[in-house]
Amino acid sequence: MTTSTMTPRVIAKRRHSFGYWMRGAGWRHLVAVLAVLFAAFPIVYVISASLSSKNTMTDANKLFSTITLANYAMLGCDQATALDVNKCNKVANYWLWFGNTVMIAAITAVGTVLLGAAAAYAFSRYRFRGRRSGLASLMIIQMFPQMLAFVAILLLLTTLGGVLPALGVGSKIALIAVYLGGALGANTFLMYGFFNSIPISLDEAAKIDGATHAQVYWTIIMPLVIPIIAVVALLSFIGTFGEYVLASVVLGSKQDSWTLAMGLYLLVGDSRAPELTLFAAGATLAALPVLLLFLFLQKYIVSGLTGGAVKG
Repeated sequence: MTTSTMTPRVIAKRRHSFGYWMRGAGWRHLVAVLAVLFAAFPIVYVISASLSSKNTMTDANKLFSTITLANYAMLGCDQATALDVNKCNKVANYWLWFGNTVMIAAITAVGTVLLGAAAAYAFSRYRFRGRRSGLASLMIIQMFPQMLAFVAILLLLTTLGGVLPALGVGSKIALIAVYLGGALGANTFLMYGFFNSIPISLDEAAKIDGATHAQVYWTIIMPLVIPIIAVVALLSFIGTFGEYVLASVVLGSKQDSWTLAMGLYLLVGDSRAPELTLFAAGATLAALPVLLLFLFLQKYIVSGLTGGAVKG
C-alpha cells in the first residue's frame, strides 16, 4: 500500500490557490459581476442624463460630469410661471399621468389577484364538467400577446361607448378591464399550480369543524398562498405600469386620462425637438414605485415562483 508524500500544508495551499478557486466557484462570481454591470449600466446612464444640464444624451457619456435638479424641477411645472413655456407644456400634466398610472396599475393588480385566485381555487379544488378544457384554454390563451387583439378591442370599446360611456374609448375603467382580461389567463394558471401544492386535507378538516366554503377560502387558503399572491400582484403591476400600446389605443388623445408611458412618449416623439434629459428625469421617477414594490415583496418572490412548479 502506497502513502501520499504530500503534506497537509501543500494540499491546503493548492485548495486555496487562485486557479483552484477560479475553476471551482470563481467563474460564477465573474459571470455574476458581468451580469450586474450589464444590467446596471443603462440605469446609471439614464440617471446621469437626468442630472445633466444640457438637452442631449451625448453629454451623459461623461457620467455625472454635471449635476443639476433642473429637469426634475421642470416636471409638473406651472405654465404661468415657467421660464420655458414650450418645454413646460409637455410636462405640465406629469404628476397627473403619474397618479393615473399608479391607480390603474394598482387596481389591475388587485383585480387580477382576486379574480385569478378565485378561478385557480375552483380549478384546483373542484371537479366539474369542462375543467380540463378550461385549463387547456388558459394555456393556449396565454401563448398569444394581448396586443394582437388591439384592433378588435378598439372596435368593441367604440361600440360599448355608445351604450355605456364609462366603458368606451378614453375611459380608464375600460383600460383596466382590458388589462384584467389579458392578465387572467397566465396568472390563473400560475396560481393554480401553487394551490395544488396545498393539501386538500386542510379544507376537509376545516369543513368538519363547521367552516363554510367562504371561511375555508378566506381564512385558511388565502393566508397560505400569500407568496404567489405577491408574485402575481407584482407582475401585474409591472406589466401595466409601463404598457404603452393598449393604453394609447384605449385612452385616445385626452391627456387628462393618459398614463406615464403615453406622456413620456410625448417628450421624445417629436424627432425635431426631443426632450431627452427631461424624459430621463421622468423615467427615473417613474421607476420608483416599481422599485419600492419589488423591495417590499422581495421575500415572497422566490417562494412564490418556485412553489407553483408542481404537477397539477
